[in-house]
Amino acid sequence: MPSLLQRVKAKMFIFAHRKTTALLDGEYGSVFKGRSLDFDDLRSYVPGDEVRDIDWKATARHGSPLVKRYTAVRRHSVLLLVDTGRTMAAEAASGEAKVDLAIQAAGVLGYLACRHGDDVGLLHGSVGATRYLPPRSGEHHLERLLREVQEAVRPDGLASALAGQLDYALRFLKGRFLVVGVADEFMPDARTEELLRRLRVRHEVLWLTIRDADLAGEEGGGSSRDVGQGFVIPGALADSSEVRQAYAVAMDRRDSQRRDVFRRLGIAEEQVGSSGEMVSAVFALLERHKSGKAKRAG
Repeated sequence: MPSLLQRVKAKMFIFAHRKTTALLDGEYGSVFKGRSLDFDDLRSYVPGDEVRDIDWKATARHGSPLVKRYTAVRRHSVLLLVDTGRTMAAEAASGEAKVDLAIQAAGVLGYLACRHGDDVGLLHGSVGATRYLPPRSGEHHLERLLREVQEAVRPDGLASALAGQLDYALRFLKGRFLVVGVADEFMPDARTEELLRRLRVRHEVLWLTIRDADLAGEEGGGSSRDVGQGFVIPGALADSSEVRQAYAVAMDRRDSQRRDVFRRLGIAEEQVGSSGEMVSAVFALLERHKSGKAKRAG
């Protein structure tokens, strides 16, 4: 069986020069610059301690200031949070399957993590079904994760339900992760937005959006089918200039609203529509995240 990770690497080297790959390595490393620590225990406050390290709840119970003590983290954990609902079996903007772009995105980020000695895990699912593979190191494990994504996505599978995966992450994940979401152009509802906000408080969160194909297709292209909803768009309707214009306006509005949600939450988001754009999209995502961290610290 051909290695999915080898395909990812091959495309990386086709679409990126060695200098670009080195820059990508640097951008990934910058995500973890600064405080990279795990909570250890509590101790009494002494002059010179950071005010932000005071545990106010414990202080109130104890009656005197207590601060959190941390230990340095030498190996980080990256969690690939991937939508594997049936909409990911549909076409992306380039005509490639969205699941193939999700595998490439996960592969690029996972490969960077492996190069830095970090662990990579996977959280994916659909309605009523969430599956978690804990972070481990090595390319063999990453290959298993990519294969898991490939095998989970089917046109006749269950619908997407990212709120379920986000809720799972909040309830069961221990420690601090770099969470990288990979999904199509979904629009977060109020519950999903709140879950994302809470996840952002606990973890570093980045989001890569895979752009959908035009549901109306190319003019004169005949009927097309919406994998998510199951309905068919007749060719005659899709070729209507009024319908195409209204559809384009609605999609632009939805795209703007989704970007506003991520901006409001302080989560870096980037979009990608083809395998040829993947390396530059991941680079831009990491750069956007780094810039956002600098602004919050400033």
